[in-house]
Amino acid sequence: MVEALRGDFDSRTELASSASEILEEDGERRTAPRFTMLIRGAKLCWKNREYLCIIKDVSETGVSLRVFHEMPAIEAVELELGNGDRYPLNFVRQDGGLAAFNFAGPVDLARLIEEPNQYRKRQARLNVMLPATVSGLTGSEMVVITNISQQGARIECEKKFAIHSRLKLAAKGLPEIGTKVRWCRNNQAGLVFENTFAFEELARLAASLQ
Repeated sequence: MVEALRGDFDSRTELASSASEILEEDGERRTAPRFTMLIRGAKLCWKNREYLCIIKDVSETGVSLRVFHEMPAIEAVELELGNGDRYPLNFVRQDGGLAAFNFAGPVDLARLIEEPNQYRKRQARLNVMLPATVSGLTGSEMVVITNISQQGARIECEKKFAIHSRLKLAAKGLPEIGTKVRWCRNNQAGLVFENTFAFEELARLAASLQ
């Protein structure tokens, strides 16, 4: 299923249960309606670190996430959606690749599920500060990767690159990536990857880099 995240990952999610449903587990009825959501990308953030995750299901009291790293020994984190909304969470437990959290305060559940966003097809971007090298026909330049997604990256650079020029991007912890310059202004440039990352691949890379 994760491979299906390649490309247009941020397609709208589907609700597998209605708002009025109350599920039963082990003979006990849940007190909060629970929604099961399929393939909703998000980020877990704490301090200056960001990790990709997938929202599996959510209720008025908490959320279950598919994660690609071991949760550190901390309680408070934030869940950031693709539209920038952030939700403070308290870590409860982790069982393999699934982690459970409680919301640290009241949540507008309808907004969380709808995730209103003018950039609906925009993939999750991880903010990083990663020294790198770009090389092309005119030689190599030292740059800094400031964010990265499945399809591209933003770099800080001293040189101005021609739009549509092809560059090789290399950094410690990342495979060498063929890119094309999409835009370049104010000592920054946007690069589009020739071969995109699978969501899980990028999630695991991001975890290893941090």
